[in-house]
Amino acid sequence: NPSPTLPAATAVLMRDAGDGIELLLLKRHRASGFVPGAYVFAGGRVDASDADPQLIAMLTNPPSTPPPEYWMATIRETFEESGVLLAIDRRGQSCHTCVAGQELAEQRELLLTGRATLLDVLRTLDMQPDLDALAYAAHWITPVVEPRRYDTRFFYAATPPSCDATADPREMSDAQWLTPVAAMERFEDGRLPMVFPTVRTIQSLVRCRTVAEAMASARRTVVKPILPRLERVAGGVGIVIDAD
Repeated sequence: NPSPTLPAATAVLMRDAGDGIELLLLKRHRASGFVPGAYVFAGGRVDASDADPQLIAMLTNPPSTPPPEYWMATIRETFEESGVLLAIDRRGQSCHTCVAGQELAEQRELLLTGRATLLDVLRTLDMQPDLDALAYAAHWITPVVEPRRYDTRFFYAATPPSCDATADPREMSDAQWLTPVAAMERFEDGRLPMVFPTVRTIQSLVRCRTVAEAMASARRTVVKPILPRLERVAGGVGIVIDAD
């Protein structure tokens, strides 16, 4: 029988740059239990704390698709892995324009070490989740033959222009902002190892010139689950996505 899937969330952090949009890619440690050595987007499993009713109550209009805990997991994992907190104050200002960097770093450390939840962090900073910075973009399910399987919702995340990202060295060994074209060039010549959903996501963004364009495109899209199949082909195993 196939292994059960675990709920997960992924954030495709993007920012506007002189030659189009740039995406944040993080390199997993080679000792990592999941895709070691690969470049990935920020993300991880949905935790029980992501569904805390008090956290969801911070949202004016809680989303239904996907459920709110996926959006909260995206914000939490993004903060943990990149240091970017997608939150706003009561006036709608990004936390990166009104919270000192040292205070953000301290709250990130508390979250990473399990001494605080996302709810605790937001309350301490007097912020609320910024769902306007997110756009639901894709739904990937790990092939049934894999022993470790995830049911992952992908979100585009508009990174505040006033902040940068820093990888947490306990989980990641490198962080790079790259245009989709540059990322694909490095993937194709072997310098940027990535898994299939990451590659497909980057390919879909090659033609986007601005973050606003990418976000608008995602919001117009009806997201359907994608469950790839693995098939034997000449020289190895191929990945197949069945057409609707």
